Order: sequence, then structure tokens, then C-alpha cells
Amino acid sequence: MLITLMLWDSGVIAAPHFYISGYLEENKDRYIDSMRSVYKNSNWTDWCAFFMEALEQQAIRNFNTADHVQNLYEDMKIKFRDILASKWNINALDFVFTNPILRNSKFTKSSGIPASTAARFTRLLVKQEILNEIQPGSGRRSGLYTFEPLVRLVRV
Repeated sequence: MLITLMLWDSGVIAAPHFYISGYLEENKDRYIDSMRSVYKNSNWTDWCAFFMEALEQQAIRNFNTADHVQNLYEDMKIKFRDILASKWNINALDFVFTNPILRNSKFTKSSGIPASTAARFTRLLVKQEILNEIQPGSGRRSGLYTFEPLVRLVRV
């Protein structure tokens, strides 16, 4: 997290949304070896080379993920239009992209869509397997859903 904040503070990245920890975890042995080499031999050159490679590879992953998210959004615009057949389809799409894990109550209260329409949208999107019900509603507790196409993309 400190790396991200330092990059943001120095103006290298525009927002603190760059996390290198995934790459470091995947290359844990190299990461530890290069840190030990700095400690034992003051070998900063190998550490810096490893770190620069990590930044480059993570930046490429982030760019690819952003590109896939944009493509998904464009594809879903058509699906939401066809499935929901409503003037509210973009509102629904924007809401699930902003809240890929959502409670139906939040969707009906915060999406700007009339409550009965939002509830109908949830049912339609579940039926079309765009939303995945992970916890059914019970009593006063509303159902919990995931927008799986987006969750799959960002889970990587």
C-alpha cells in the first residue's frame, strides 16, 4: 500500500488504485531473494530491476483489465437494453458496475430507478444469469447478488 501511495504522491499515477501486491505474491520467492540480497550484499541493482519489472507487469495487467471492463460495459449496454426494455436500463447498468456486489434493497433505494421497476430488473437479471443470487432475501433482509461478469474480471 505504501508503494501505491508513494507513486500517487509523486504524480506517477493519477489515483491510488495501483496495487503491486498481486505480482509480488505470485513472484514471492524472487521478491524475498532480492530483498535478502539487498540486506546481505547491498545489491540494490537486482532489487530495482525486479521492482521495475513488477511495476511494468502490473501496469500491463491493470491496463488489460481496464480494457476488458470497458468492453464488458459496452457489451452489457446491449444486453441490458434488450433484457430490461426500459428507459432505466443505463441506470441499472451503471449501478451494477459501480456496485458489483449489491443488496436488492440498496439497488431499489439508490439506483434512481422506481422501486418496483428495480425489483423487476433484479428478477430479470437473475433469470438471465447476469446477476447471481448469493444470499436469498429472508424476512426484512434483502437478497445479496453479484454482478458475476465484472467480479470475474477484477478477481484476477
